[in-house]
Amino acid sequence: MKKFLLLFVLCASAVSMQAQKFALIDMEYILKNIPAYERANEQLTQVSKKWQAEVDALTTEAQTMYKTYQNEVVFLSGEQKKARQDAIMEKERQAAELKRKYFGPEGELFKKRNALMTPIQDEIYNAVKDLAEQHNYQLVLDRASDTGIIFGSPKIDISTDVLRKLGYSY
Repeated sequence: MKKFLLLFVLCASAVSMQAQKFALIDMEYILKNIPAYERANEQLTQVSKKWQAEVDALTTEAQTMYKTYQNEVVFLSGEQKKARQDAIMEKERQAAELKRKYFGPEGELFKKRNALMTPIQDEIYNAVKDLAEQHNYQLVLDRASDTGIIFGSPKIDISTDVLRKLGYSY
């Protein structure tokens, strides 16, 4: 009786596992084919370069001040040395603060990236969710991420369907 029950449970689970439907998407492919994503990326690149130039300018200024200080240190009084050192340290602090403000974990670049990318990601998520509900997919995996997918049949890749759902015909 126990063997029969175990066999029945194994068969039932195998049948239920076969009934589940899976799909794959390739987020890199989807994002590459959305013009709004490319524009947002370009905006982020431009603003990042601009902000990096500001940080670099302060850093260069601090380095120049330090080199000048090194060249003139023998001619400076103790009070002048202290003043120059303080000025150099202040400039380095300003550069570090500006870098943190722009590029830190809660910095301006992070906020700007969220503002530009979240609507695009939400739109993709909703399209994937709609397709999953429409075709009864229990699981949709991203083949572009590091999920350890070794092989995924192109037959279950719905990336093109997602793009169509978003209004891009591919």
